[in-house]
Amino acid sequence: MRKKFLTLTVLALGAFSTCFAGGLMTNTNYHIAFDRMMARGATFDIDAAYSNPAGLAWGHDGFQLSLNFQKPWQNRDIEVSVPSYLGSNFDKKYEGKASAPIVPALFAAYKKDNIALSAMIGIVGSGGFVKYEEGIPMFEVPLRAMLAQSGMMPGNYDYDSEMKGKQYIYGGQLNLTYKVDDHWSVAAGIRANYYDGYNRGHVVASLPAYSSVAPGNLINLQLDCIQRGWGFAPIVSANYHNGPLTVAARYEFRTKISTENDTQKLIVGMSGQDTDVKALADMMGTEATVAALTPTLGSMAQKIEGYLPGENTRYDMPSLFVAAVGYKFTEKLRATLEYHFFDDKHAKMAGDRQKELKDGTHEIVAGVEYDINDKFTVSCGGQRTDYGLADGYQQNTSFACDSYSVGFGGAWNINEKIRLNAGYFMSIYSDYTTEPKAQIYGTPFTGTETYSRTNYVLGLGIDYKF
Repeated sequence: MRKKFLTLTVLALGAFSTCFAGGLMTNTNYHIAFDRMMARGATFDIDAAYSNPAGLAWGHDGFQLSLNFQKPWQNRDIEVSVPSYLGSNFDKKYEGKASAPIVPALFAAYKKDNIALSAMIGIVGSGGFVKYEEGIPMFEVPLRAMLAQSGMMPGNYDYDSEMKGKQYIYGGQLNLTYKVDDHWSVAAGIRANYYDGYNRGHVVASLPAYSSVAPGNLINLQLDCIQRGWGFAPIVSANYHNGPLTVAARYEFRTKISTENDTQKLIVGMSGQDTDVKALADMMGTEATVAALTPTLGSMAQKIEGYLPGENTRYDMPSLFVAAVGYKFTEKLRATLEYHFFDDKHAKMAGDRQKELKDGTHEIVAGVEYDINDKFTVSCGGQRTDYGLADGYQQNTSFACDSYSVGFGGAWNINEKIRLNAGYFMSIYSDYTTEPKAQIYGTPFTGTETYSRTNYVLGLGIDYKF
């Protein structure tokens, strides 16, 4: 039972993730115009440097710059219910606090005649920190069951657990746009993506100093693993524009990101016997370390291999297809409807979790924009996100919930050159409850998990033309 618990623990100390709007590994909200309207796939404004590069052929002649700042807030909670657990029902909610500092994004573009050059820099995937101050259920449930088998019930030992993680994928994108004729334009670009993340945590069960039995650690797991890696994605787009009608399409190829571990600490121990796995790996290498640990740790020796120094983990960003239709009803009123498909099932994830998904992510986005006068514009929009989730994909350390998102805000044309954008959006998530799991977390009990999330983003940005 102890080996099973430690195996689960090491596996769970994997990829914590947070995200803004978009797919499982991809963000789509960089410019504040998204926050206030959401559907930006047919725009000709500066944010087209990301959302519709081909559309810049009909944009501003000359230079444009845009600087944007967003502040997100998010909770990622897990509730577990295990009836008849150790003689009573176990029902507990684990609150995950996800946060990020002010998140910036920079856009730039230059257009002359039929050619435009543009660039965008931002956090293109995940983005933020998540922390569970009381750990997560896949640690606590099997640990307490294991100790109960040894005659130690809760209250007879001390339990301390904390899990936290970070994921950022920084991206820098360059595009070249060409206007083919009076109605068609095309663009090609490339984005460099840099993954920066870590997984840190501990689980310690120990006898208190006042115990009649010699005090010491019953279980001791310590992990600090930093992961970094690069990937590149080609991007192509096309735009058709005829009077009030705009039709645009964009395709981003899959970004293959293989991160390399910079393991700062990896200690595994039980019954007071701690093994400094990182030190062993530094001296002996991965293969020899796993072989040396197998006689004492069993299958767990292979499970910890993914966190040893120098080992690689995949965090691919999926290919993305976007189709958008924009229509200008009057000189003041515009609307856009668009569709996104993220091919998550063919983007490799840690442990090949992508294979558990039913299908990729589908999104429907709609937005409307209205000019009150020459100075002020108001807008709003909505988005439906369906991830194709399945029980086998959901993990305590990385999960998703289908959602509806709504956004609103406005723009102020301070003068002919400067525009101020402000927006707010929130996502309304559907709780995901798993089917009853027999032997949940490797215990003899049956239980269910419920995953829930909240997400709010406030943004402010400035566009400048010259």
